[in-house]
Amino acid sequence: MRQFDLVDLNLFVMVAETGNITRAAARAGLALASASARIRHLEEALGVTLLDRQRLGVRLTPAGEKLLDHARLVLHQVAAMRSEAGSYSDGVRGHVRLLANTSAASEHLPRVLASFLARHPAISVDVEERESADIALALASGAGDIGIAIDSVVGEGLDRFPFCDDRLVLICARSDQLAGRRLIGFAEVADRPFVGLSEGSALQDHLAAQAARLGRRLNLRVRIKTFDAISRIVEAGVGVAVIPDIAARRCAQTMKIKAVRMSDPWANRRLSIVTRARHVWPKAAQQLVDHLKAVARA
Repeated sequence: MRQFDLVDLNLFVMVAETGNITRAAARAGLALASASARIRHLEEALGVTLLDRQRLGVRLTPAGEKLLDHARLVLHQVAAMRSEAGSYSDGVRGHVRLLANTSAASEHLPRVLASFLARHPAISVDVEERESADIALALASGAGDIGIAIDSVVGEGLDRFPFCDDRLVLICARSDQLAGRRLIGFAEVADRPFVGLSEGSALQDHLAAQAARLGRRLNLRVRIKTFDAISRIVEAGVGVAVIPDIAARRCAQTMKIKAVRMSDPWANRRLSIVTRARHVWPKAAQQLVDHLKAVARA
C-alpha cells in the first residue's frame, strides 16, 4: 500500500479549508480523479475515515479534525525548514509567514512591509491571504507565524495587539442615486448588481456569507482581483461594491465614485496583530511583530 506524502497532506488541508474536493484539486493543480484517489489512499494508510462525504461537499470527521492540526503543523515546519535552509544561498537569514485578511494584505501591509524589509535586508516575508477566522485557526495549529485579523473573531489561546481600524464601505458611481445617501444597510443593496473580488478572496467570501444570512445570493456582474479595478468598473455604473474605506478614499481621488458608510455592525472592524499565546518566535518573527506594533502606535 502506498504511504502518504507531503502532497497528500497539503491536499488534505486544502480540502478541509474549502470543504470541497473539486475546489481543492483545482487549487492544488491536480485532476479531480487523482485528488480523490490521494484522499482515499490517505484514509487507507491511516486506517480511519477522514471525511464525511455529503451532497454539497465534505466535512471533517473527528479523526480528520485531529489530522488537520498535525498536517498544518508538519507543512509549516517543512516550509520553514526549506525556506531557511535555501535562503542562505542569497544571503537571507530569516523567514516569516504572515497571514492577513484581504484589506490588510492589499491596503495596510504593503507600506508597512516595505519599511520593515528595507531595514532588515536579511529577512524574507510570505504574505498569505485568508479569512480572519481561518487565520486564528491556522495560527493556533502552527500554520503561520503572525496574523493580521479582525479582532472580533479572534478566540482564546491567542495573543492580540491593536493594529488599525478597517471599516468597510459601499461604493457606487457618483451618478448613482445612492451617492446622495450618508448611511446604508447591506440589506438595502444586496439585490443590486455587484462588482466583486476574484474567487478565493477572503473579503468576497465574507460578503457572500453576509448575503446568505439575509437569504440572498449576490448578483456578481464581474469578479476581478484588485480594489482599483473594482472601483474603475463601479465608476462606469456597472454595479456597486463593498471595499475597505482606505481603498475607497484612495480610489475616489482619481475616479468618479462615492463611498457610503454602512450601518451593519460587521462593517465596522478593527484589525489586530495576532500570535500564538506564550509562543517563542524566531528572531525574524519577533522583529516583525515589534515593527507592526510600532506602526500601530505611531
